[in-house]
Parts: sequence; C-alpha cells; structure tokens
Amino acid sequence: MSSWRQTIQEHVGTINHLNELLEVLFDPAVSMLERAVLDGKKILICGNGGSAADAQHFAAELVVRYMADRNPIAAIALSSDTSILTACGNDYGYEHVFSRQVQALGQAGDVLVAISTSGGSKNVVEAVMAAKAKGMATIALSGIKGMVGGCDVDLNVPSVRTDRIQEAHILLIHLLVEHLERRIPQ
Repeated sequence: MSSWRQTIQEHVGTINHLNELLEVLFDPAVSMLERAVLDGKKILICGNGGSAADAQHFAAELVVRYMADRNPIAAIALSSDTSILTACGNDYGYEHVFSRQVQALGQAGDVLVAISTSGGSKNVVEAVMAAKAKGMATIALSGIKGMVGGCDVDLNVPSVRTDRIQEAHILLIHLLVEHLERRIPQ
C-alpha cells in the first residue's frame, strides 16, 4: 500500500473510533457550551502550536458564524494576544501564559476548552486548574491518554499520532459548533 493510502486509512480508522467516544461525551460537551451561551458567559479556548491554531479557528467559528446566521458567541482564543503571551512567558514562565488569562478573564459559569494532543502540555494543564478554581466548566480535546488532571468532559481521540489527533480535533470543533448553533436561539 502506498504511503498516502496508508495515511488515509489511518485517518478513517481514527475518525471511525470517535463514534464510541461521542455516544457518551458529545452531548454533555455541547450542553456545557449551550448553558454558557444561554447564561451570557464566555468560552475561553487554549492550545499550543497546531492546537493554538485550532483554538483560534474554534473562537472564530463561535464569534462570527459556522453555518447559521446567529448572534455572536463570546469566545476568546487565549493564544491570540502576543503581548500577553510574551510578557507572561518572560515574567512568570511559559507554563502560566494561559492560566494568567483564565485568572484575569474567567468567571464562574464560563467554559474553558483546553486543546492538547498529548494531554500533558503544562500551560494547558495549568489553565485547566485555574478554570476549576474559578468555578468554570472544562472541556478537553486531547489524545488517547486524556488530559492530565482531568476535565469535566474529555474528548480524547483514540490515537497516539499527533497528526491523526489534530485531524479529529478539527472535526470535533466543527461538530461542537454545528450542534451548538442548532440549540441556541438565532
């Protein structure tokens, strides 16, 4: 089998394995997001590298729109402000770049979506702990090992390959936004 065929088969296999995960965890994740939106709360999203790009993509779909014309949803990608990231990294250490923002911006009833393919990114784990301390709900998009420290809902993709996990994360993001748009008033 050629390399590209094998890659596609691995992708399809990973996506097919999401069915079992979503049967149990998808509705609770969408319900958390829905509750926050209906209560006028925010969705904070964080991740590193490709997951930072996914966090920004997720926030854009929420603030602007995905498929439905609707009111904007309050969402912030915590990887977007380079001044905050570099100041915090310099003054407090890179492991605090997201948790400081959660402490500053997060409130009880808000939701933190923590994206980490390994589930162990120190700054993402610190953000989860800060969110829990603030009384925020937490949703993880992680890999097979799950998010270190746990989240209220952990959509842990059943793969150890970063690329397959990232491909599944973008599908999960689109599914979450699509189903959230169906549930909230237009």
